[in-house]
Amino acid sequence: MTNGDERRYRSYFACYSKGLPHLSDGEVEAQAYAGLLRGLEQQDFDTLERIALGGRAKLVNPLGCAVLQNESKHPGDFFVSPPPAFASREQAAELVELYWAALCRDVPFAAYDADPLCVAAATELGQFDAFRGIKPSALFRGPSAGDAVGPYISQFLVLDVPYGPTRLKQQYAAPTPGQEYMVDYDAWLAIQTGQLSRVSTYYSEEPRYLSTGRRLAEFVRQDFSYQVFLNAALILLSFGPDALAPGNPYRRSRKQQGFVSQGVPDVLCAVAKAATYALNATWHQKWAVHRRIRPEELAARVHLHLRGRAAYPIDESLTRAEALARIHAEHASYLLPQAYPEGCPLHPAYPAGHAAVAGACASVLKAFFDESFVIPHPKVVSDDARALLAYGGDLIAGDELNKLASNVALGRNIAGIHWRSDVLAGLLLGEEVAIALLRESTDNYPEESAGQFFTRFSGEAVLL
Repeated sequence: MTNGDERRYRSYFACYSKGLPHLSDGEVEAQAYAGLLRGLEQQDFDTLERIALGGRAKLVNPLGCAVLQNESKHPGDFFVSPPPAFASREQAAELVELYWAALCRDVPFAAYDADPLCVAAATELGQFDAFRGIKPSALFRGPSAGDAVGPYISQFLVLDVPYGPTRLKQQYAAPTPGQEYMVDYDAWLAIQTGQLSRVSTYYSEEPRYLSTGRRLAEFVRQDFSYQVFLNAALILLSFGPDALAPGNPYRRSRKQQGFVSQGVPDVLCAVAKAATYALNATWHQKWAVHRRIRPEELAARVHLHLRGRAAYPIDESLTRAEALARIHAEHASYLLPQAYPEGCPLHPAYPAGHAAVAGACASVLKAFFDESFVIPHPKVVSDDARALLAYGGDLIAGDELNKLASNVALGRNIAGIHWRSDVLAGLLLGEEVAIALLRESTDNYPEESAGQFFTRFSGEAVLL
């Protein structure tokens, strides 16, 4: 099931087409798009090698939609609901959120409650069903109950990571504020046709903790697929056996400890496998099913529509949005400012790969560890993002893992390259991938246990 946009609009203006040849009006050359469809239908490397590209940038693994695997379920056997359609009010609401996210990139997360931009964002977004009643402090947070508890950034993105004989401080290169890309139409069109960006991101001299949307967006630009969940596993393991899941038999054993089963190697291997299988399932949906338009592409349709250079079926709630007017006042265009010079990667939007990996890996960790475990000595980032301060409250592992998944996924939204529905679908897809993987591996354990389970993002308990 798709949202029908590819069939509904035969010029393919409502579909993902970055990297292919484009016309001056920003729409893809229909013949080139048809060639891509042929290659995807045939699932043939040589056919895909013959498709026309507009520049030197390469499409990211379209043949990955056809990967087979012997463990867990087949990537194509997972169901993903269709995303909002191009002309829908739901799609309009998601783009309004992204315009506000771009405007708020340099606002510290800790200041959201009182910052005038964030107050204005919550006021406007609250008029849409998906954000009804939202408060400034809840902007750009994830869907689980745990996402609303405590600081915006998860403890697993701020605490030191035990890494063999050393410890890693989670301070990262911080882009200097105010850098926005692809706000000029000619620059946008060049990037859409596959031209390589000629500009670079400038960084502050000193690494900082993640404290703003821009810093988080840059982190999830450069991380590897399961990096933060490997770190989270190492942090949780450092807390000792009390942090293990209640059903783990080695938690109560007096004479044995887990290793290749329900021990350290098992945990770390499961995180990596979950990430891989989640990406396999995601690539099937991205290329073989949905081919959903990216935010930078739809925003260009809005730009040309409002400039009178084209006419598109855009919901009026988007064209009248205060966020859009503020963007135009700042950049003299209606394009969505990108946090990355290159904009989005060259693969379709739906569902989000980072989100699927996050959903799968967080679910695996919730199964291996006690979700109710109280994290010792929780921290909050200082105002200058140079230090960690004591957080005056309790935070539990399950909530912080859910929040970690949202941080990783929604950081890509704050960058301007994904939709909220990409994230929600990705998290749920990853969760289903993890369930299939865990149920299969649980059947192979020789130990008797009290049962392995975890809590879904929705709050529902799952017995494996």
